[in-house]
This record gives sequence, C-alpha cells and structure tokens, in this order.
Amino acid sequence: MEQYILIFRHQDGSKIASPEQMQVWMKQTMDWIGGIAAQNKFVQGNGLPFDEARVVGHQGVVTNGPFGDIKETIGGYVIVRAASIDEAVEFAKGSPVLQGEGNTVEVRRVASRDGVH
Repeated sequence: MEQYILIFRHQDGSKIASPEQMQVWMKQTMDWIGGIAAQNKFVQGNGLPFDEARVVGHQGVVTNGPFGDIKETIGGYVIVRAASIDEAVEFAKGSPVLQGEGNTVEVRRVASRDGVH
C-alpha cells in the first residue's frame, strides 16, 4: 500500500471564515478524517496557518509570506494509505475543503524512502 498526500489549495486566501463557520468546517474535517482513520488509512495531517511563514528562494533570498492575498494558498495536507491513486482521489473527493468555490485538493504519491514504489 502506498502513501499519498492530499494538499488543500484555497483559491482566495483573503477570505476569512467566521468563528461559527470555522467550527462547522473543523467538525466536518474531523468527521472526514475519522472516516479515513476508521479504515486504518489515515497517516497524518496538519493545517498550515499563514502567520510565521517565510519563503526561501534562489540564492537564499528570504521573503515574508506566503500571504492570503496571493491567488492561491496551501491551507494544509493529509497523508493517507491507499492501494492506488484512484483510491486516494476518492478520499480527496470527500474533503470539506472542496465546499469553497475554486478550492482544490491535489493528490500525489509520496516517494518511498528506498526509492521503490
């Protein structure tokens, strides 16, 4: 069984949800992750807040950010175990992140430590 990362991309990071909306979204997310965990296929996951962030570029140039006013932001990730990318995509389709217009979930296989997949 392979591991796949589901990367949550938000189309407009400047839109901030109300505390009530955040509470509903967090419950939906915990329920979604719980469903994956019940199948013993959840590995790990985290949200990625925008504060205390830096971008390191070519030749070590460091800038503050990323910021919510850019076109697209990464809001977090989940790593799952799946028999195929198609199974991982099915997990991604259930993500509450997709309730936001323009939001996406990128699904990619995680390279194994020994280079074999």
